[in-house]
Amino acid sequence: MEQKEKSNHESFRVSGDEILSKVKEIIKEGNARRIIIKNEKDEIIMEFPLTIGAIGVVLAPIFAAVGTLTALATHCTIVVEKRNSEEEK
Repeated sequence: MEQKEKSNHESFRVSGDEILSKVKEIIKEGNARRIIIKNEKDEIIMEFPLTIGAIGVVLAPIFAAVGTLTALATHCTIVVEKRNSEEEK
């Protein structure tokens, strides 16, 4: 049996002060492959991939960038590309 990895997307609408806490929550879940943050005009303002086993040292610059974004943004959409492993028969 082969393992085929598929992904799906999930979106969250958040206010500027909720962005950082939501990104941390998504990362903590551990199944996110990529996070995209879009502004109110649906334009991508930040995008970063997540690797399996990312540690605090790797995530610190991401959190700093997202923290800066929270000061500038009023409302954003966070799009999360998640991993789904399905067995192919």
